[in-house]
Amino acid sequence: MPPPPRYCPQCAAPLLSPENCDVCDWINYRDPKVAVVVLASDEQGRLLYVRRNHEPAMYRWAWPSGFVDAGERVEDAAVREVREETGVEVEIGRLLGVWSATGDQTVVIAFRASASGGALRPGPEALAAAWIPIGRSATRPRPVFPHDESILASFLRPER
Repeated sequence: MPPPPRYCPQCAAPLLSPENCDVCDWINYRDPKVAVVVLASDEQGRLLYVRRNHEPAMYRWAWPSGFVDAGERVEDAAVREVREETGVEVEIGRLLGVWSATGDQTVVIAFRASASGGALRPGPEALAAAWIPIGRSATRPRPVFPHDESILASFLRPER
């Protein structure tokens, strides 16, 4: 196990405790934390994005995502996170993949999904929610997190 951090990896404040940051509320999870990310598309082929209202990546556009609660199926967490952040109901499709990195405390599980109802509106963890075109000529938000480019490539790869 790596040595405990001395500075917060989110805001760089000196840590009074290796367990959490008193400045930005970052938490040092000693065991891996499982997160889901959902690339949801609509009938026009657009992807669902949220503008984040919290760190990391505050104010940046990203796909709906969040942590899986204890005892929750990852697919149910994916549906819940999309609903909470955007008001959109989705049907989970294929697994895009699982991403992790040495030293990273989060395991990311990405899913493809299709919009199936609801009304687009930002939830409490988002400043805005929007459908953004993903075609070759479309201007889409830059990747936010380390695995985003790989996740998008998996989404864009033709299904077999």
